[in-house]
Amino acid sequence: MLKEVSLNLENYFISQFKNDYIGDDAAVVGDYIYSKDAFFENVHFKKKWLSYYEIAKKSLLINISDAVAMNAKPKYALLSVAMPSSMSRSDADELVRGFKEISEQFGVEIIGGDTISNTKLDITITIISQSSRILLRTKVREHYLLAYTGVLGKSAYELKKLFNLGKIHKNSKFIDIKLRDTFIAKSARFLQAGMDISDGLLSDLEKIAILNKIGFHFFKKMDKRVACSGEEYEMLIAFDKRDLITLKRRAKQSRTPLTVFAQARRKKYTNRCKAHHF
Repeated sequence: MLKEVSLNLENYFISQFKNDYIGDDAAVVGDYIYSKDAFFENVHFKKKWLSYYEIAKKSLLINISDAVAMNAKPKYALLSVAMPSSMSRSDADELVRGFKEISEQFGVEIIGGDTISNTKLDITITIISQSSRILLRTKVREHYLLAYTGVLGKSAYELKKLFNLGKIHKNSKFIDIKLRDTFIAKSARFLQAGMDISDGLLSDLEKIAILNKIGFHFFKKMDKRVACSGEEYEMLIAFDKRDLITLKRRAKQSRTPLTVFAQARRKKYTNRCKAHHF
């Protein structure tokens, strides 16, 4: 996110809605799984950083990431796009090209949505998914191991470069997200809990801690530049230590870096990172 203050208004707001559907990366209702994320200009990106094609790709990828985090297959998408008057038809074509490329890659059908005029480019997307084995955040037990996929910290580093008027490569993690759908799908039966890392590892661990009333023993001290980096869209997973060798094998097969960094314990957890939202 591009804004930070000490008060996390987002958590307060969400806490006012209490039901069985809220608390995971997506809401499970009957046979379907629903998720929704926003991607707003000057909040999540600046147009000088990304092309319209890249904006569309990233906005859809971060939404599909929620389905991957639930071990769900994304089926349908609803797009809402608020367009500024400065956009041209060729700009719109580039947005469409980005949306189509990612939807075809993941087998998602865009079935509707809304378009409105606006002073800037704002995108919200709803993803409708299905899963035969849903991966939740709420099944972390004492002594389970915690791990994350990929390499953390690059997204925050590249965002800082952009703010300092630097340039980043078009294949950088801030622009081109690599989802871990293959690893999760092949490993699901050995995973007890999971979520995507969007607010930073330590901040997302706080959600796990609150939901499961648990804390963590870290195997070594983590650099805050790594542990607090938001918009990584890697996976945070919890599993029984007896399945460690199997999961390492699955990770190697899917070429997914996997770092085991903590174990769940009955202790207090304190998040050392600032809130990325509000």
